[in-house]
Amino acid sequence: MSKLKYQTLTGMHDVLPEDQVYFKRIQKAVESVSNYYSFEKIETPILEIAEVFQKAVGDDTDIVGKEMYTFRTKGGDIVSLRPEGTAAVMRSYLEHGMHNLPQPVKLWYIGPFFRYERPQAGRFRQFHQFGFEAIGEQNPSIDSQIIQMSYGVLKELGFKNLTIEVNSIGDSECRPYFKKILASYFKSRKSSLCQDCQRRLKENPLRILDCKEEKCQTVKAGAPQIIDHLCENCHSHFKQVLEFLDELQLPYVLNPYLVRGLDYYTKTVFEIISVQGGPASGGETAENSQSVGTLIGGGRYDNLAKTLGGRDTAGCGSAAGIERIANLMKAREMKTGPKQEDAKIFLAQLGQLAKRKSMKLFEEFREAKIPVAESFSKDSLKTQLRNANKLGIKWVLIFGQKEALEDFITLRDMDTGTQKEIKLDKVVAEMKAKIKK
Repeated sequence: MSKLKYQTLTGMHDVLPEDQVYFKRIQKAVESVSNYYSFEKIETPILEIAEVFQKAVGDDTDIVGKEMYTFRTKGGDIVSLRPEGTAAVMRSYLEHGMHNLPQPVKLWYIGPFFRYERPQAGRFRQFHQFGFEAIGEQNPSIDSQIIQMSYGVLKELGFKNLTIEVNSIGDSECRPYFKKILASYFKSRKSSLCQDCQRRLKENPLRILDCKEEKCQTVKAGAPQIIDHLCENCHSHFKQVLEFLDELQLPYVLNPYLVRGLDYYTKTVFEIISVQGGPASGGETAENSQSVGTLIGGGRYDNLAKTLGGRDTAGCGSAAGIERIANLMKAREMKTGPKQEDAKIFLAQLGQLAKRKSMKLFEEFREAKIPVAESFSKDSLKTQLRNANKLGIKWVLIFGQKEALEDFITLRDMDTGTQKEIKLDKVVAEMKAKIKK
């Protein structure tokens, strides 16, 4: 078979009907959790001024340096397709004066995002995310609530054996000192690092801890841990977060090398991992978990508002890739919720007048919430009856020219072959009674 002339762009993909059931199930779980915790939905534009992400995410990150779709508009603005959600939500918070609302402002979002990544299993250049953001409160209870909500979505979807990897990466008081210690450690082992990490060593040594290259893993494993160098404020904050997680009986492990890949994070960072085998218990290390992928990640971003030109405003949030969750649900044959009720009635029609009246009758069945199958595009009664038979439907309503002119319909019992006439204005009520028997 010759290759089609027009296909999706590299890294882009169609979300086909068989995948939509998973997307719909995920959105339903997110909405359910959001509503319970009084988070309100927000939608930001797909296009933003590029500087929003450059300043928020960090110029030396892979997202800004390699992955953003950035271009100049006809009006001369430098804009980017949004690569992530938090910076755009914070821009909206500042632009619309949400600091005047009762704090924290609790928001959630869902939609498409764009990153120019190397396409691979579960990674796309256009992908979908949902996220939670709580802005305007620095109490550690907010960190715990975001983690609880993120975990709750996955539990509601039916995931088991989840574990939460958590760490603190400090703030502007203690992190600069730790960066110097970390840079000193990596400089003495520079030749053992990958090329990207050798570059990161100059720009931001914390980025090395986020590297996934196998070459760097051994070097990372012996690196100093920031948790040993936290200032008093960050140490107290992290201790309280862990106490909340203990109280909630959430399965977490301490991962001292978890930093997340964005510059705006401060203090708490976390990832929720789907693991094979039993979940870890509170306070264990992450060394022995058999991870099959991060499903949700996030953390606190207390400096982001100021970075974008606003006043000091604390914040905490999380985000998840919908494709990754959907693919895992599909691979594990997880339920997508109650199956849509199968139609027990088939509406067949013959002739243009009957077809027109059938469409109106079909709508009456829909308003009565009675599922009905049809083949409006078919003219042959034989073909339509064959379709009804394939679907295993017992009751077929036959609407021909005579029926259309005289306002009645013929009901055929496909099991016995018997037929009866029903007045058109009585058919919905009579069929409702039949299918309930």
